[in-house]
This record gives sequence, C-alpha cells and structure tokens, in this order.
Amino acid sequence: MKVGVSNLRLKFAGAPSLQFEDLSLHVKESEKILFLGPSGCGKSTLLQVLTGLIPNAVPVPMKADDMVICESTGVVFQDPDAQFCMPYVDEEIAFVLENRAVPQHEMNDQIQYYLDKVGLSFQDPHVEISTLSQGMKQRLAIASMIALEPEVIFLDEPTALLDPEGTSEIWSTIKQIEAKQTMIIVEHKIDEVVDFVDRIVLFNSEGKIIADSDPNTVFSFYKHKIKEFGIWYPEVWDEHMNETDLPKDIVLGKEILSVTNLKGYRGKHPKIQVPEISVCEGEWVAITGKNGAGKSSLLLSLMNVMKTTGEIKVSNQLIKTVHDARSQLAFVFQNPEFQFITNSVYEELAYSLEMINDPKVDEKVNAWLTSYQLEHVKSLHPYQLSTGQKRRLSVGTALFGSQPVLLLDEPTFGQDAQNTFKLLQLFEALRIKGMIIIMVTHDEKIVNNYATRQWIIEEGLLVSDRSLERVVKGKAYAMDS
Repeated sequence: MKVGVSNLRLKFAGAPSLQFEDLSLHVKESEKILFLGPSGCGKSTLLQVLTGLIPNAVPVPMKADDMVICESTGVVFQDPDAQFCMPYVDEEIAFVLENRAVPQHEMNDQIQYYLDKVGLSFQDPHVEISTLSQGMKQRLAIASMIALEPEVIFLDEPTALLDPEGTSEIWSTIKQIEAKQTMIIVEHKIDEVVDFVDRIVLFNSEGKIIADSDPNTVFSFYKHKIKEFGIWYPEVWDEHMNETDLPKDIVLGKEILSVTNLKGYRGKHPKIQVPEISVCEGEWVAITGKNGAGKSSLLLSLMNVMKTTGEIKVSNQLIKTVHDARSQLAFVFQNPEFQFITNSVYEELAYSLEMINDPKVDEKVNAWLTSYQLEHVKSLHPYQLSTGQKRRLSVGTALFGSQPVLLLDEPTFGQDAQNTFKLLQLFEALRIKGMIIIMVTHDEKIVNNYATRQWIIEEGLLVSDRSLERVVKGKAYAMDS
C-alpha cells in the first residue's frame, strides 16, 4: 500500500455531523484514482487527510485506526494562491529545486523547462505571481508540483480555471509523467481523465463511499446513483438540454449598459481595452478567451476596481467609482473568498438583505440555503466550505440586491452537475425578467446552450462580439463574425 486510511472519523468544528464516519481507502503503488462525488461531499478534505495536511497543518479533529502517508508528495490545490511560497514565478520553482538540491547553475534551464511543460511563456520569468490570471497561477502551481518529482501526486481540480485548450495541454502533460506514478485526482471535468484512471471512488452527499471500481463498472452499474447525486458524467449535458426548454427568438429590451473607449490598467499598461459596446435588457453575454487574455480585467474595470479611463454608463448613470458600480452592477468574484465579510454562511446571505431593510430576511435566506444544499453548513464560517459551496454562497450574496446587471467570473467552477444546472437556470430566469447576465466562462457548453451573445478577448482587446444560436431580435452587433 502506497497511501491509505482505515476507519477514518472526522468532524469540522461547528458542523452538525461527522464529515467521515469509519471511512477506509487504500491506494496501491502506481494506481491512478479519481474521486467522484457531489460538491461538498468531502473529496478535497479526504485528499488533505491522505497528504497529511490534516491534521498536521490544518488542525481538524480526526481519528483513524491506521494511516499510511507517503513522505514524498506533490499537491495541487483548488485555489493556487493557497500554495505559493514565493512572490515571483521563477523563485517559486527555484524554491522547489533548492529543496531537491539542484545545483544553482542548472536552475535557469530547469525553471524554463517546467514552465514550458505547462504552457507558460515569459520573456523573463521574474514576474510577480500576483499579476497573473488565476488560470496562469494554476499552471504555475502544476509546474511547481511536477518539479518536485514526488512519489504520490494529489490533484484537486487542477484545470478548474483553465480554458479548453489549456485543460487538454495540462492533462496531456500529466499523462506523460512516469507510468509508475501514483495519483489521486479530484476533478469535475472528467472527459479528459476518465480513460486515464484505474479506479473511480464514488461518494454520496454524506461522504460515504458507495462504489470503488474501474470506470466502466462504476458508470455501468452506478449510473442511477451518479444521476441522483447530480455528479458529472459524459452524457449529462445532452440529457439536461433534452429536459430543458429554453426560449428562442428572444426580443431585447432597452439599452442598459454602454461602454466607450474603456481601458483598465494594472500599472502603466492597459490590461483590457474595449472601444465601444452596449448591452440591452435580457441579454446573456459570455466572455471567453485564453487564460491571461483580460477577461477578469474587463469585469474588474466595469466595477471600477481597477484604474480605468473611458466611459461606463448603466441605466444612464455614469459609473465613476466603486460605489457607483455597486449600485448598478452585482458582481461575483472569481475567488469567492474576496467577497465574504461575516462569520457564518447564514450571516453572509442575510447581510445584503439587512442593508436594504428587507422584511423577509429569514425566509429568503433559508430558501437559498435549502435550494443550493447549504442548509447543513449555515452555521459554519464561509472559509470552512468547499470551493463549490463557497461559489454558491457568493452567488447568493450578489443576487440579493436589485441591480440590473449581474457580472459573474467563472460562477460554475468547482460545481457538480446538479448545482451547475441550478445556477444556470437561475441566471436564465433572471435574464427572462430583464436582467443582463455578463459571465466569464471557459465552458463551451454554457456558451453554446445558454448565452445569447459572445465576447472574445485576445491579448487584452475585445476582438469579437457576435450573436449565438439563441436568435436575438432587435440588435445588430458591429463586430459580428
């Protein structure tokens, strides 16, 4: 056995019940294992137990009859910012190489080698990590992990923030690692990995293992459970669209948002430039492009979080400050932790409603908690949630206002199929009522099935604005392609 645990019992402080009760899992040398289960079932937590992070670095109460932890492990977290040790790209990889006692005169070549492996290109790799996009940070985290040359690799949604091309490139790189490498993987985007893994360990929503076998067996004999738990599987999008009646021939309302000569700056040079664009009531705009192209910078510029020049108007109101933006634009950050300000899930949802003296705070908060599987964690601090749970919470906090425009930065990453479709249908219901949805996404299925319009960003410039298959009446886009 390379790594494993017997009769694990674990409970988070404040949680109403055990996360794991007498859970056992054993991994043999060179096995490739995929953890599959609904958001919040404990996949990432179990990964941290098997690495030894829990309880050695993260003090979570737990007991086990027996544990085998490998001393040489490499981990890629869901949130890449959580694992960086150094402020610069080259220093981050150099830190790993120093721990491997690589001679200094070999380091520059090796740093470049590992950056090339994950598709990161810099004129000079002495770049501040804080200036990178989240997708670029994820590539750097993977490069650092590979540079460690560990005996066991733990991957917690390593491509969650990558574009489709980047996802394929990263999995191609991972699959080229030594065949005898032991890997344990948590991943929602399973198309790239399902033919690579030897075993799938299937969890239910309570964190119990209900299946542990090869992929064909799991998908053949447990398909009904996978569907019941809302887990991703290869045909789920086709089935969802067959069961979903989305309106066609959409008639747009009045113009709400207009942008003229917008530039958003980080430092002296603009990270995003938009010459002129307008958006009407009832539009769903998908913003796409490669990692680092400037997609998130566009949303941050609209919110005036970045230094901007040019003109932004919403409902004929000129947006000059963050306060102006918040009154007209609801915003969900790419990193949900950036917007949490209270000490519990319930308080976080209630805060926005209390600010506007809503008389139905308790009713509305409990309805959201129940609908999006957060009721059982309502007393926990937001930081204690899984990535998927944090995302659902962050969306909820943004939607309790009355702004006419909703900006979303990768709102479905880290979500299981059930909650992804729930969120999409919620956004569609808001769109039908006239709200403008502007969403950064790498998911081509969302673009092709839900969006009415697509903005493509390349190297900091909006290069294409086109209508999509959901026929939109009443607007001709100047940049249609």
